[in-house]
Amino acid sequence: MLEQNNTAVPAGNASALRDEDGAIRPDYVERVNAAIERRDAAALKTLAGDLHESDAGDLIEALDPDARAQFVELLGREFDFTALTEVEDAVREEILDELLPKTVADGVRDLDSDDAAYILEDLPKAEQAEILEQLPRLERIALERILEYPEASAGRRMQTEYIAVPPSWTVGHAIDYMRETADLPDRFYELYVIDPSSRLLGAVALDLLLRHQRPTPISQLMDPERRRVRATEDQEEVARMFERYNLVAAPVVDDGDKLVGVLTFDDIVDVMEEEAEEDIKALGGVGRSEELSDSVWTIVKGRFPWLLANLLTALLASWVISRFEGSIEKMVALAVLMPIVASMGGNAGTQSMTVAVRAIATRDLGDANAARVIRRELLVGLLNGIGFAVIMGAVAAAWFQIADLGLVIGLAMICVLAAAALGGIVIPILLSRLGVDPAIASGPFVTTVTDVIGFFAFLGIATLWFGLG
Repeated sequence: MLEQNNTAVPAGNASALRDEDGAIRPDYVERVNAAIERRDAAALKTLAGDLHESDAGDLIEALDPDARAQFVELLGREFDFTALTEVEDAVREEILDELLPKTVADGVRDLDSDDAAYILEDLPKAEQAEILEQLPRLERIALERILEYPEASAGRRMQTEYIAVPPSWTVGHAIDYMRETADLPDRFYELYVIDPSSRLLGAVALDLLLRHQRPTPISQLMDPERRRVRATEDQEEVARMFERYNLVAAPVVDDGDKLVGVLTFDDIVDVMEEEAEEDIKALGGVGRSEELSDSVWTIVKGRFPWLLANLLTALLASWVISRFEGSIEKMVALAVLMPIVASMGGNAGTQSMTVAVRAIATRDLGDANAARVIRRELLVGLLNGIGFAVIMGAVAAAWFQIADLGLVIGLAMICVLAAAALGGIVIPILLSRLGVDPAIASGPFVTTVTDVIGFFAFLGIATLWFGLG
């Protein structure tokens, strides 16, 4: 029965691979797992031999962990190693550990240099060397050059396949060269003009090249002011440059302005996605590198410090509450309403903090507009505080039949929402200026501010107003 179902799923058929929500179909994964268990390479190639690398990556993550390396081995030459750039780091490392170095070398040999480097970069140096030794000399040198650059730099993201021409050529020379040369990049968007020492002189966009007659000199068309990227430049800064200037590709140069590679928008999209994902995780108190495939112990080690920081802030808030123990004993309604004050303050602080951290990361928030944004957030906090003061004041007064209690919690709402909005914007700015990543450190500080001020304002105002001290 399983063998009949195998042929019912055409290779590369997205409707057979994914359900209406875009998730991998469980029955499809079961058939692939069954084919792997039977070591049925023919059935497996029918099922998954022609998948797009992104689909293949999702399928690999959905497979049983023990079946992933076998999936690669059974597909053989039909497995596109680019799929390993689409899986989580832990999954990729697990697969590479189980494959023979020769299998990995054969798999990365046909990839663009940036994809090959991405697959190999997290392996131990000894394993990298063993795989690189089995590659042709030129490919090995290109990958070794990429892997020498710092992690998260432009050099690590670049590909070394590009088209470079001398300024003495004409449009006709360039077109003939591209037609006659077999070993060109799979996709390219511009030609780079270099001198005999490989120093970058400028670039010519393909659309501009094709609009001119064959005798036109390349030097006449090239843009000498073409924006370029230093190989050691941080990938996040490069991503911002692509976004700011709507770039499709950018040449990568070394410190001597020699052309060493090229970055394209697909590489930058990956960078943007990674950076945004890391910021979201950090804001949630989750390790930047945490993945769904991580072990229990790895996740515990990543999350424990943030939970510990939250525990310390909770202890501080509890200490503030203990200072008003007598007031709470005399008016039980205060204990009932305290969580509302803390919750509203925490949510308001998180809103401001999220906006601030993301704006700092994208360089939209800086010295030039910090004062204006702080004033705006404070005003937002005050207006929200007044609005919720009216709502909560009416609710508290009606609930406990004490009109003054409504006024007390209303005043506390104004204080805590204003403080939360202010803390949510000021704390990330201060941390950034101190050289601390605001995405990582803002949460505990903002939580402390909102809880302490919220409880102190509510219980303090109540104590003074009702004479509970």
